[in-house]
Amino acid sequence: MRERRIENVLVVELDGEADLATVPRLRDGLLRALRGAPGATVVVDVDALAAIDDVALGVLVGVSGRQRATGGDVLLVCGEGRLRETLRLTRLDRALAVYPTATAAVAAAGTGVTPT
Repeated sequence: MRERRIENVLVVELDGEADLATVPRLRDGLLRALRGAPGATVVVDVDALAAIDDVALGVLVGVSGRQRATGGDVLLVCGEGRLRETLRLTRLDRALAVYPTATAAVAAAGTGVTPT
């Protein structure tokens, strides 16, 4: 997990595998990042993940809900491919805003534009 800022928007980049074995670190890392950004829109980039399981998807939904409770939001970055298909099949692409690039998500964070 790596954090960076693009145009003053926190972007959290995930890599490796997000599965039952890594969920505690994933959850703790995301919650720590979000604690530093209450009420803000945070971008979580999952493009570099090799795999993501249902438990890790649940973590993303959970942290998104927590961030929304503070008046903020979580936007996902996931280009085309297997992970995007997983989001579509689980219908999480309807529950979470998904953008093809971090740049597009950051632009939406500043304008409130929903993904296409």
